[in-house]
Amino acid sequence: MILWLCLCWGFSPSAAQPDSELMARYLEEQLLADSSIVEQVARRVPRQAKFLQRLETRPRMSEFHVRSTIISRYAFTTVSCTMVNSGSEAREAVFEMQIPAAAFISNFTMSIGNKTYYGEVTGKEKKNSTNDKERHKKPPSPTEGRENGYETFKASVFIPRKMQARFILHYEELLQRRLGKYEYTVSVRPQQLVGRLRVEVNILENSGIVSLEVPPLRNSKQKGNGKAEGDVSPPPSTVIGHTKTLAKVTFNPSVVEQTRIARNGILGDFIIRYDVSRELSVGDVQILNGYFVHYFAPTDLPPLPKNVVFVLDSSASMVGTKLKQTKEALFTILQDLRPEDHFNIIGFSNRIKVWQQDRLVPVTPNNIRDAKKYIHNMSPTGGTNINGALQTGAKLLNDYIAQNDIDARSVSLIIFLTDGRPTVGETQSSKILSNTKEAIRDRFCLFTIGIGNDVDHKLLERMALENCGMTRLFQEDEDAASHLKGFYDEIGTPLLSDIRVDYPEDDVEQVTQNFFPNYFNGSEIIIAGKLINRTSDKLHVEVTASNSKKYILLKTDVAIDLPSRNDIRGVPGLEDGKGDNNYIERAWSYLTIKELLNSRLKSDDSQEKDSLMEKAKSMALAYNFVTPFTVLKMKEAGLHSEPPQEEFISPSTDGIGEKVQSLQGHKAPPGIRRGQDKQRIKISKTSADGDPHFVIDFPSSKFSVCFNIDGEPGDILRLVSDHRESGVTVNGQLIGAPAPPNGHKKHRTYFSTITILSNKPERSYLEITPKRVILDDGERLVLSCGRSAVVRSRSLEVSISAFSNITVTIRDAISFVILIHHYRKPAPHQRNHLGFYISNSKGLSSDSHGLLGQFLNHEVKLLQESLNTSHQEVGQNQTEALKANPTNTLQVKGRLVPVVWKQRRIFNGQQEVECWFAKNNADKLIDGSYKDYLASHPFDTGSSFGTINSL
Repeated sequence: MILWLCLCWGFSPSAAQPDSELMARYLEEQLLADSSIVEQVARRVPRQAKFLQRLETRPRMSEFHVRSTIISRYAFTTVSCTMVNSGSEAREAVFEMQIPAAAFISNFTMSIGNKTYYGEVTGKEKKNSTNDKERHKKPPSPTEGRENGYETFKASVFIPRKMQARFILHYEELLQRRLGKYEYTVSVRPQQLVGRLRVEVNILENSGIVSLEVPPLRNSKQKGNGKAEGDVSPPPSTVIGHTKTLAKVTFNPSVVEQTRIARNGILGDFIIRYDVSRELSVGDVQILNGYFVHYFAPTDLPPLPKNVVFVLDSSASMVGTKLKQTKEALFTILQDLRPEDHFNIIGFSNRIKVWQQDRLVPVTPNNIRDAKKYIHNMSPTGGTNINGALQTGAKLLNDYIAQNDIDARSVSLIIFLTDGRPTVGETQSSKILSNTKEAIRDRFCLFTIGIGNDVDHKLLERMALENCGMTRLFQEDEDAASHLKGFYDEIGTPLLSDIRVDYPEDDVEQVTQNFFPNYFNGSEIIIAGKLINRTSDKLHVEVTASNSKKYILLKTDVAIDLPSRNDIRGVPGLEDGKGDNNYIERAWSYLTIKELLNSRLKSDDSQEKDSLMEKAKSMALAYNFVTPFTVLKMKEAGLHSEPPQEEFISPSTDGIGEKVQSLQGHKAPPGIRRGQDKQRIKISKTSADGDPHFVIDFPSSKFSVCFNIDGEPGDILRLVSDHRESGVTVNGQLIGAPAPPNGHKKHRTYFSTITILSNKPERSYLEITPKRVILDDGERLVLSCGRSAVVRSRSLEVSISAFSNITVTIRDAISFVILIHHYRKPAPHQRNHLGFYISNSKGLSSDSHGLLGQFLNHEVKLLQESLNTSHQEVGQNQTEALKANPTNTLQVKGRLVPVVWKQRRIFNGQQEVECWFAKNNADKLIDGSYKDYLASHPFDTGSSFGTINSL
């Protein structure tokens, strides 16, 4: 018997397995009750098909089965294929499977007749070895797939007459987020009709699954598989079911349904796209068995301005479809540029032509029109001067950055497109790489695009890697225009720059990359590492980044579950998970190996390259991954061994469900004292909190005054009004609640929203609720109150202490603190609400007004009422003696206000304040009446009675 095994790849890895037979049952029980969730499909083969099968000389594929389990973006896939030789002599059977280029194969098993062969991952031998030469006697099939994103695994065996062969392949991958979706793809290309064909994908995302979709089968050589362009329905026989965190998708077409899709067998990719629930925070940190993985993909951020140079190949080889599609894509891309962006275009062949000499132009209708004309007139001619084009583009962008007062947080980048190899000027790849790196010097990123089969893939990949960019390859016969536009969409909306993720050095080790030059909308940053101290109960996480005009600091403590808390006994389908299949540990090893491979690719030092190769090889062998430095060798298991079974081992899911340490919830992690941050805040007693109760502190008089406002639900109270001078206004909106039993009030009111507006030096506002903070200074930013964060701009700083308070500082001269009151089990008369405290009022003018603001720069006098109704001013040393007198009086701006001595709790009830209380909605204490302080809307900046303005 002759056995061939070919692994056909460019520069990748391949991966492991796990299943979900038991997990699928659990998923089915959790899914919505739907009798169609498991569809019974007819297995009868049409008579004509049977006749065609008899004419076939190759073995017949009787079964093709793919099962996948995706847990927190990490996918385990098992492919099982059975082939039958019904002929009278031995025939060759070829098992061929396209797998994602980013995947790692982890296992492969075959049984032929009564013999079983299993794969063993070993270190790759030197290229000049006999085995290596022998392996290449049978050339691999060319790599196919959209964007060159697949590699072909091929096993070729001879099956004896009247016997069958079974192939089981396992691979693993960490799904990447692009354009706001994770995409899981299974290649379904059996090349013939299959009696039993089934794809089953189970997804478990503790953060919550959103936007789950299954588009039509995708064929790289056909547009939409011949379907109508607007058809977005799933393939025939697809069944989709999901709950909030679990999903099950099956594709189980009968032979008749397969024939309708493709008469000679299905040729296409079965695709599942989905996203998870997320918010602006430190992200989703999951911890299990001493390892952690951190997913960071914030939303609701304004885009950063771009400085972009398009460098486009216009050599003779671009003639025809390639240049036409490039032009179509650029027309659309130019239309998508934003008004704050700047751009230029360079066309190159053996000559280099710059559209606008020595500058980048702003995005205006006229500039876009002229740029389109320039692109339209580009014609293919001459050779390919890659080095010269990149040097010109880098110099153009460097000079623009150096000579212009550009936005400090704008993102600069070069988008480079070619279809060939260097033929003019510098043609040595090593020189082009070093020249490009020297020209860019880490000042901006380079993104490379290759079209066709003649492109130097390794050159483009390394140029992008060395200069913080990405690369994409498109086949010549594909719809390059849509792919080019799709790639630009991935990088066209930068949201953050200079992102750094930090953990305490004494708590973690072997952390993957934690600094990223840019974060683009719809993508995701992933970091993984090992915990040093597994007995600790928390892990501190800090994320710093720049966003447009703001500096952002996000921080939190993540609770680490002890092993006893990760008990999953009683959860069907999860009891048999093996510890060595810990999906977080495997995700960490996957990322680490990928980074070692990329580092080796970028390195020019031979010793460093060897060291990186050995590290990658050692880890790949430890985790049974097939990489460029490891191979899969087949060994016979023995004559009497059992044939391989579809042994779908569920990955370890300790901590799954409510027990996975995800930061998506709103509960304070154990071990964190909520009062810790609060105690560090220095604020005055001047405040409006509770129902609402107002307190005004007069330090020089050494006493406080307090009053209540009995407003109506929906009322908006003007608390501070200094719009004309300092530009600051604070309004608070009331929410209603039933009055407590046996109380004298008809209802209670609390502050549900605090709005802080400022128009100096530029317009901005903050809208604060117990759940979130919205900051808008021309660009909208949404922050969760359940996540610690700091956001700084030129004149404003917002600091959130999770679950506790928000501090707002304006121009370093005005500070407000908003306390968050959250009830776990609120009584009927309680509502989650806010308290407003003034920390620093030095920046407010003497003309500031509002229910609190009018007292900030004025003093009041306490008078003693004698029997003859004459009033005497009380000295500071007499105040204590008057506390028991119920008929004391305050003198405020010439008005006499009767007051009584009272005690009041502030700061979440943690401090008791003694104060002189003015009754009747602060009658005579405040200027005018209560109704004079009602704003018409949250953004009303009126500063005097009867005046309404808007920011």
